[in-house]
Amino acid sequence: MGEEMTYRAAGVDIEAGYEAVRRIKEHARTTHRPGVMGGIGSFGGLFSLDLERYRRPVLVSGTDGVGTKLKVAFMTGRHDTVGIDAVAYCVNDILCHGAEPLFFLDYLALGRLDPAVVEAVVAGVAEGCRRAGCALIGGETAEMPGFYQEGEYDLAGFAVGVVEQDRLIDGSRTRAGDVVLGIASTGLQSSGFSLVRRIVFEKAGLTVDRYVAELGRTVGEELLEPTGIYVPAVLALVEKCDVRGLANISGGGLPENLPRAVGRGLQAVVEKGSWPVPPVFGWLQQLGGVAEEEMYRTFNMGIGMVAVVPEEDVDQARAVLKSHGWESWPVGRLVPGDEGVRFS
Repeated sequence: MGEEMTYRAAGVDIEAGYEAVRRIKEHARTTHRPGVMGGIGSFGGLFSLDLERYRRPVLVSGTDGVGTKLKVAFMTGRHDTVGIDAVAYCVNDILCHGAEPLFFLDYLALGRLDPAVVEAVVAGVAEGCRRAGCALIGGETAEMPGFYQEGEYDLAGFAVGVVEQDRLIDGSRTRAGDVVLGIASTGLQSSGFSLVRRIVFEKAGLTVDRYVAELGRTVGEELLEPTGIYVPAVLALVEKCDVRGLANISGGGLPENLPRAVGRGLQAVVEKGSWPVPPVFGWLQQLGGVAEEEMYRTFNMGIGMVAVVPEEDVDQARAVLKSHGWESWPVGRLVPGDEGVRFS
């Protein structure tokens, strides 16, 4: 008798896929918002833009993945937080243009489809969408046997938002003298994990369940702390203050991302020590013997997002952010000069 030639024998379990979709639908329903048409399971996600609300709407889109932080999820067996990360970097990016996130789609690829793992990942995605106020209207779950190692997967996301054309934020209105307002991060968030894993697991030989006194929790708990989602706070900030630039401090830290929120002929002078750096960064630096310059160009160092505002708006801006649960600090100022970031 010859070898069975079926999709299941080749490694793709269609029934498990059906079960995963059934579970996903329940989580997607919790993210419903005005504009959503239909539900999960169609060939495309449908969203109706309310054209009576906007005069000249501009759609802003963004995409990102979770990166090698996923390796930590595999090591811990915990899969319910990385979905928040997938949403966070997408919505925080489009937020930098003043856009309100409308809807989100995810892409999850696995070697073998385990409905429980898929549900945990998508539950995190749904939680991220609820925090951002956007709808999870679709996505793709791809079972790819032989492509990923057992128990591993990749996760990416796609977000679309909207902003009035005359309220679009692109850094062009920034001026010398404007204040760089740093908004607290939640720790490492989702950037620099190739270096993190090399330090923690390869050089130091630690395990994810190792308790670290400096951090007050285990390695796995610290590294899986989800990325902050700044949408409600920053949208409120834009309504009440003159926000002239916004930057999501992701991979590349302040040196790479802050200049993207600043106009031509301006340099951002950032004062080290003007904000509290979370303990995880000092721990990593000491554990790995990492140079300070490398730390600042790899990690966020405690600043998850930056808003550039005129000096007279600083106190009100900090109060608005505080009312939404986010600490912030004046960490620098714009001056005439070569474009980029200079630390003082």
